[in-house]
Amino acid sequence: MTTWSKTDMQHLIAKRVAAELEGPCVVNLGIGIPTLVAEYMDAEDIYMHTENGLLGVTDVEEADIDPNLVNAGKLPVGEAIGSSFFNSSDSFAMIRGGHVDVAILGALQVDQTGVIANWAVPGKNIMGVGGAMDLLVGAKKVFVTMSHTSKDGSSKLLKECTYPITSTRSVDMIFTELAVFEVVNKQLKLVELMPGITIEEVQAKTEADFIH
Repeated sequence: MTTWSKTDMQHLIAKRVAAELEGPCVVNLGIGIPTLVAEYMDAEDIYMHTENGLLGVTDVEEADIDPNLVNAGKLPVGEAIGSSFFNSSDSFAMIRGGHVDVAILGALQVDQTGVIANWAVPGKNIMGVGGAMDLLVGAKKVFVTMSHTSKDGSSKLLKECTYPITSTRSVDMIFTELAVFEVVNKQLKLVELMPGITIEEVQAKTEADFIH
């Protein structure tokens, strides 16, 4: 059994997702683990998009932070040479128009058909849906990053989501600190184990049915 700190776990997932990206493509980074993916990208033909209005997002050193330049999660970002700025309506037109190749989202739950819940927890305040619903409808591919289990150790890969779902569309790939899954014909397929992880550990911590 392998254990990581929360930070190490998040970076492990982000680095693995980055390795999956191939340019040329436009990639939207969601809030949470997805924002870390930019730290592991160096390909000049992969263009990072944030729905608050920037195409050409890069990582930024602390000394170069501009408080007026942030991503959708209000975190500071940098701007690549040749980047472009636009208003929110244009940004969502890009998403809804199918011009985003890959959306990388966080999730609270995923069911065994690849449907996710990531915008509301019953009984808690809802801060806003954000762009997740639009991205699930408009992006050509959707990757999900998440911890495999919740704080109490229960699986977040479920037979059926218990939280409100974000869209009826199934995502394409799921990345956790334990494994990588593809969604094939509405079924989860285990395609890779993370370093030090056994198939038995994944099976023990996954409620959802999956093939491998």
